[in-house]
Amino acid sequence: MSAAARAWVLHVDLDQFLAAVEVLRRPELAGRPVIVGGRGDPSERAVVSTASYEAREYGIRSGMPLRIAARKAPEDAVFLPVDFAVYERASDEVMTALREIEGAVVEILGWDEAFLGVSTAEPEELARDVQAHVLDRTRLHCSIGVGDNKVRAKMATDFGKPRGVFVLTEDNWFEVMAARPTRALWGVGSKVSKRLAARGITTVTELAAAPVADLVAEFGPRMGQWYRDLAHGRGPAVVDDTPWVARSHSRETTYQQNLTTPEEVDRAVRALTDQVLDDTAAEGRPVFRVHLKVRYAPFETRTIGKKLPAPTAERADVLDAVLALTRRLAPDREVRLLGVRAEMTMPDDGDTAERTPVRGRI
Repeated sequence: MSAAARAWVLHVDLDQFLAAVEVLRRPELAGRPVIVGGRGDPSERAVVSTASYEAREYGIRSGMPLRIAARKAPEDAVFLPVDFAVYERASDEVMTALREIEGAVVEILGWDEAFLGVSTAEPEELARDVQAHVLDRTRLHCSIGVGDNKVRAKMATDFGKPRGVFVLTEDNWFEVMAARPTRALWGVGSKVSKRLAARGITTVTELAAAPVADLVAEFGPRMGQWYRDLAHGRGPAVVDDTPWVARSHSRETTYQQNLTTPEEVDRAVRALTDQVLDDTAAEGRPVFRVHLKVRYAPFETRTIGKKLPAPTAERADVLDAVLALTRRLAPDREVRLLGVRAEMTMPDDGDTAERTPVRGRI
């Protein structure tokens, strides 16, 4: 007797997305180490956006400075510039293909990943059908994690890469995850894992068994409970296709030559703020908080923020707030990167943004 259909979450993640799109444009690059980042010039200050699997064999990873990637790369490696317009078109094609899956609810997470909410008795079979459909429509390969909620589906994907399918549910969660480090959990970064390690918690099992009171003492009532739930693989199971609404807009630039004077920094901050305000104006929502990110030479990064007296769409008011943050920077230190972020009120609910902290990067 066949199993009854039930609700599942599929996490679809395109394999080496940017590099794969570039290989489609240039078939002669197939099988070669391809590194996409910045303007494609490894002598400039920029980071790797994506490395093909062939490049990863040499230790090249996303987020690595291009100069370091160039030292690791073999002679036949190819460095290419980021081409946002091309990747956006390719992403749109993928998401369109996913929406063609009968009965699926699609929640887009980014250019190269999405959740699918489905009802089926054969989730692995359906996942392979989805892979085949995406490949047929876009010529791009993807990996799919199957779970009984979003957390487990997302975590499962890494075990299926590349081009595979992996199932992670409450039944096999600890069998798969128990001995893995806390850093392996979705949402646990290096800083959190170090704070956990300082309390003697280094594995998923140890975090799952940690007293909630200890975690609350370290991370606060909301995040303490969340980290413990995460160690058990608990999380939301409902896939929501409501269109994503940006909470903030940001722009940042890594300068090829360090900014060495307050006047240079001031001009750069004004230019970034103008770009951000163009983005927020297009949203039609007022700004209520601003952030300034600075990376001093050689590589020390700080982010500072300021809440505005009241939400405003006046460019001059927002600029004044950002410039006030600029005056808090060290005037005698060289600057290699600057970033400006503006948080906006949410549509039809000006208080929502106040209640919901933004936990992202500039």
